Amino acid sequence: MSVTDAKTLPKAFDAETARRALALACDTLQIEADALLVLKERLSLPNEDSFVNAVGLLLNCSGRVVVSGIGKSGHIARKIAATLASTGTPALFVHAAEALHGDLGMITENDAVIAISYSGEASEFIAIIPIIRRMGAKLIAITGNEKSRLAQLADVHLNAHVDKEACPLNLAPTASTTATLALGDALAVALLDARGFREEDFARSHPGGALGRRLLTHVRDVMRGGDAVPAVKADVSLPSALLEITKKGMAMTAIVDDKHRAIGIFTDGDLRRLIEAGQDLSKLKMADVMHANPRTIGPDQLAVEAVEVMEQHRINQLLVANADGALVGALHIHDLTRAKVI
Repeated sequence: MSVTDAKTLPKAFDAETARRALALACDTLQIEADALLVLKERLSLPNEDSFVNAVGLLLNCSGRVVVSGIGKSGHIARKIAATLASTGTPALFVHAAEALHGDLGMITENDAVIAISYSGEASEFIAIIPIIRRMGAKLIAITGNEKSRLAQLADVHLNAHVDKEACPLNLAPTASTTATLALGDALAVALLDARGFREEDFARSHPGGALGRRLLTHVRDVMRGGDAVPAVKADVSLPSALLEITKKGMAMTAIVDDKHRAIGIFTDGDLRRLIEAGQDLSKLKMADVMHANPRTIGPDQLAVEAVEVMEQHRINQLLVANADGALVGALHIHDLTRAKVI
């Protein structure tokens, strides 16, 4: 083994190394937490209106919010753009270096640019900011140096300065990127509130997520309809109704009148209770055993409302009726589970 090979061997992860790793982890979290508290205090200073001005600028932007950065700041900028876009503020990420080579064309005079550079002296920004200003786009700078060129060129400067990085060498961006990310989240939340952004709006931006399914899925989207809905008349015998229940596989049947309005329901639980009571099933009609005036839900109601009705009344099936009371569908708890509404 060469000397070089020996130097590259990983250090044994002994008890002392484990203790040091845990201590460094705790120090990192403390340093970053302290940085956030300092940032909060800075925003709360008397006559400190930069954050409010930034929110106002973004609210009045008729175009999109373009978030830009390079290096670690670029990664933070990309996340801030994604958060803004998902909370009601149209936004996109533009890499500062790529902007020098054509992506500057993605920015228009109606846009607002959030430029992120902790030093405030990134050469890529110094090269493109004058062009952005000449085209008329507004500029918000997030830096750790309020005297930097980027800060001085901006319409609004947000100070993300931290006393030290969590990195033991005080070199790797750690506390500073955490502070910048939190500042971006603060902007997004303030804009969300100012725009009156609601759960329904969030769901439309996240149709594939759990919240989207809960707030965008209607009963008509998941109900069984047509011939798949078990239904019989009140004068049908119980044995005939049992054939309908078995055929349709919903462990229940609706009982309807001549206008196909739901006037009752009979479930497999009702059947078990009749058997336990020793009833002669062959002599019973549905009118004798059905639950009259069954609970129903409209097809245009949210599927999550059907879940609430089922949970409240401890039932597994729910009939779907239109405004005239006509039976148009039926729901089983399994339908809602498959649709991932619950």
